[in-house]
Amino acid sequence: MAAGATPAIRALLADGAGHTVHSYDHDPRNDSYGTEAVDVLHARLGTAAGQVFKTLVLELSTGSLAVAVLPVPQTLSLKAAAAALGAAKATMADRAKAERATGYVLGGISPLGQRRRHPTVVDTSALNWETVFCSAGKRGVEIEVAPADLIRLAGAATAPITA
Repeated sequence: MAAGATPAIRALLADGAGHTVHSYDHDPRNDSYGTEAVDVLHARLGTAAGQVFKTLVLELSTGSLAVAVLPVPQTLSLKAAAAALGAAKATMADRAKAERATGYVLGGISPLGQRRRHPTVVDTSALNWETVFCSAGKRGVEIEVAPADLIRLAGAATAPITA
């Protein structure tokens, strides 16, 4: 295992899934984490904005937490996410609850390597790409991975979850 690897990177390494880690200097004054990742990856690699995914933690009407993974420029449909996760309703989890449940800080929440696995849904648009990018579990670190590996390792369902 790589020294200093985040739990998300360790999960990819343990599985043997192909991936690439992309690091950049996160500007601590920037709290638009996804947009910052999109801008950096586009400048460096020509990555399309829709290829970079954000991870949102939801609280379901069942009382449990869940995870939604969708393209950074898109808005989550809470109704669609709830339906995909088998709940009547979903709301955004508060920051402290999201960080405690995942083991990651806001802006660095990865769908992989969380403290415990939560029901997860990945927007179907991920399947349109050969690779997608998502947080590696630390601000300023993104992982590039095949959508099928992301979905499999996160134990995720796929559904159209954008508004």
